[in-house]
Formats: sequence, structure tokens, C-alpha cells
Amino acid sequence: MKNRLLKLIWLIIFSFSNIFTQDVRPIKDDVGYCWKMSQMEKLIKNLVKHEKIAKNGMIAGISPHDDLLYAANVYYPLFSDLNTKEVVIFGVTHGTVRKEIGDPQNILIFDNFSKWTGLDGTIEVSKLRKYIVDRLDTSYFIISNKAHTLEHSIEGMIPFLNYFNPKIKITPIMVTAMSFQRTDEISNVLAEIISSYIKENNLVIGEDIFFLISADANHYGNDFNNVPFGEDSIAHQKGINYDKKIIDECLDGEISGTKISNFMLKMKDVVWCGKYSIPMGLMTAQKVTKQLSDKSLKGKLFKYSDTYTGGVLPVLNNGMGITAPFSLKHWVGFFSMGFFIE
Repeated sequence: MKNRLLKLIWLIIFSFSNIFTQDVRPIKDDVGYCWKMSQMEKLIKNLVKHEKIAKNGMIAGISPHDDLLYAANVYYPLFSDLNTKEVVIFGVTHGTVRKEIGDPQNILIFDNFSKWTGLDGTIEVSKLRKYIVDRLDTSYFIISNKAHTLEHSIEGMIPFLNYFNPKIKITPIMVTAMSFQRTDEISNVLAEIISSYIKENNLVIGEDIFFLISADANHYGNDFNNVPFGEDSIAHQKGINYDKKIIDECLDGEISGTKISNFMLKMKDVVWCGKYSIPMGLMTAQKVTKQLSDKSLKGKLFKYSDTYTGGVLPVLNNGMGITAPFSLKHWVGFFSMGFFIE
């Protein structure tokens, strides 16, 4: 009888413990990203030499999600001195995740964690997520904690966000594969819902709420089955030049439906993992801006680099590492941009 009672007590304790841990989105990547304030402080000390960019009028941004030791100097121009109360994050649904969850398409994926792991603690999910889910047609989304637990593209935003905005609240949204027409359709409704939330809560876009898009650029080399220019130094230069051409033609300057449509067409020639998060994030941000201010967004490139050109940042004894190699036969491009009210 005593043994049965002890087993029952342990079962109850385990059940409550499991419920609690499931309330917080766990860490996926504890190698490429860091989760202690002391680690971030050491990393930031190595970045302060980089130029800070005025954020006045900035409504949205594109950030890398590659390992911090590869890309921190590209994150930094976007996040340094970015002050906002909450952020809507449009993340990728990577191939490894799609395989695990049945490759859903033409939808957004939300989670129902109340908090996500941050630096030395947790950060809260904004009430905007429930506001959206309660109003968005069910044909446009699913809710999957499994998908968000497996996916790293949104959590990659958190160390920098949390460092510069200690009380930040997030609305995480994974974007699946979809056409331009479907992106336009969903972003129309999503923008209306977010605009209503902003009005009801007397928020100011760019100050109280910010739109953040997670994306890396071209993944080049045989490992990605992507070698249109070859695998030598000339091919590397051609590859990064093509990345920059896409940015210049489709994302720089005034944002329009035509530019986004052209961007999605160009994605057939490269292996970017922002091919769907960028269109959904920018079209939503553009439409919210238009509805609230009758103005357009204008994009500005802050910094572009790649794993081969930059290599690994010399931040030693910080408990961080890299999750993939870099060479002329395996490299990834990434960039940061800001989008401002024109």
C-alpha cells in the first residue's frame, strides 16, 4: 500500500512537472546560439566597433538566424539600440522540420507556449498571438508546439532581441511554402487583424510593435545540391554577387507587390531559407503600415556577409560553437536590413 502511494505521488509530481515544462518553449540550439547574459555581454563587446544605424521610422527588419559566431556582426546593425515592447517574428519552416510534421503548405504555424526561453530566464508571448488565432480563418493556420520546438529560425532572434529589449514580448509565426497569391491573401487578413490590435491598444508601429523576419540567404555547395557557378573562389564571388543583386532589385528601396513577386520568382534559382518568410513578413508589415499611416515601407541593406568570407568570430571561451562547416564547397550567405516609413 505504501509503495503504491509513493508511486501515485511521484506520478502526480511528474505530471505537474511535465505540464510546467511544456508551458515554456525549450531551447533547440544551445551550440550556435547563447542563452546566458554573460555570454551575450562578451559577444557584444566584440561587436561594438561595428557601426550603429539610426532606427528612426524603422517598422520592420530582416535578420539572419545562422550561428552567432558566424553572423553576429550582421545581426548587430539591426538589433543594436532597437527599442520595442513587442515583436511579431516571421520564421522559416526548414526542410528537417517539414519532414517531421508532414510538410504542411499554404498555412502559418502558431504555438501555444506561454513563454519562450530567453537570456537567463524566459520571455512572454504577446497577447497578440491569441488575438490573431481567435480571428484568423482556420484554413490559414495550424497550432503546433512540435513544429516550433523543432524549428530554430525564430529562437535565433531571441538572444539579440532580449539583450537590447529585456522585457520584450513575442508573437512567433512560422511560414510554410506557398505561392505569391496565397501569401497576398493571408497577409491581407493578417494585416487587418494586427492593425485592429494596434488601434485597440494604442500602439505605435516601430516603437511599441516591430515586425521581424528571420532569413538566411543562399546555401551554396554540393551539400545543398546548389553549384551553378562551380566551387572555387570565382564561383563564391559570383554566388554572393547574385545574392546582393536579389537584395538590390527586390528588397532595397520602396517595397511593392511587384518586387515581392519578382523576389519569389528569383527564389527558384537559389537556396535561400527566407523564400517564404520574407514575402509574408514584408507584405504584412507593408499592409499594416499602409492601413495605419497611408505610407509605404522603404528597405535599406545594413550588412551582407557569408560564412566563408567572415569565418568564425574570435570570441573565445564563451561556451559557443558552430553547427556547420564553412568552405568554398559549403557556405551560407546572410544579411540584415531595415524597412522604414517612406
